[in-house]
Amino acid sequence: MNKTEHNHKKVLPNKIDRHKLFGSVSPGPRTKPENKEEMADLQNTKKDFLFDIDAVGISNVKHPITVGSKMEPHSQATIGTFTFTSSIGKDNKGTNMSRFTEQLHEYYNTDSFEISIDLLKTFTRDLAERLKQKDAMMEVSFPWFFERKGPASELAGLNHADAKIKVSYDIEKGYDIEVGLTGTITTLCPCSKEISEYSAHNQRGIVSMDVTLSNDFNDKDFDWKQLLLEATESNASARIHPVLKRPDEKMITEHAYENPRFVEDIVRLVAADLYEIDFIEKFSVMCRNEESIHLHDAIASITYDKKLEM
Repeated sequence: MNKTEHNHKKVLPNKIDRHKLFGSVSPGPRTKPENKEEMADLQNTKKDFLFDIDAVGISNVKHPITVGSKMEPHSQATIGTFTFTSSIGKDNKGTNMSRFTEQLHEYYNTDSFEISIDLLKTFTRDLAERLKQKDAMMEVSFPWFFERKGPASELAGLNHADAKIKVSYDIEKGYDIEVGLTGTITTLCPCSKEISEYSAHNQRGIVSMDVTLSNDFNDKDFDWKQLLLEATESNASARIHPVLKRPDEKMITEHAYENPRFVEDIVRLVAADLYEIDFIEKFSVMCRNEESIHLHDAIASITYDKKLEM
């Protein structure tokens, strides 16, 4: 191939012809209504459709949100992943899916769209009314960032935990409020410390909590994220830090050695803290240690319902 042939520029068909080349065809005749008022509304068809549906809606909805916190940073922009549902009776064919995201966008365009328990309670009640149903549920999960300083240097950085809120509304039963947090800690093996002449192996622990809050919980007075994080970290062998200098590392290493913890220890200690918080009615705690001397993980969990004591 000579230089002239190599530099020859292709002559392409125009874009319409390219689309036709790859299968596009001209629009066919239009026979159905184009005005919404004249279109068939299948979702609102009324017949006996055999069964009631417990929950129908949409999930994996990504949307920007604002999260408040009593820890620095006090306000942060992050991404929420939403699920919205309601029940429908057997006499309804379906629900109006667009109403879920329509209401989310309306709330987002207000000046006070900061994710809170109070906001989500109002949202679910309004959603049930919009859908003309007796109930509605909204769940949102999001990464929550918080400032953490080195214990000696006090140099700060941002850590994060995964948080979630689930609010269910029923016109007769009222609200059910559930929150959850997954945080990361350091654990040092008590057995390794006990049997070794020196040193002990440690690992990264993942603590997950799901908590049912009392109906009158007010997150203006309490930051549930901070409380669950403290229940996790204060019972660990050591806390996780984004920025560490040598004096920090010395303090953390020695602190972990002085506070050895099995996964069994972690879930029992965290459960004790959650038990003592009055507005927590029910909780489940799980710890998973990513073992440093095994390929497998170690796990333990506790579920406790304080209402059963009554």
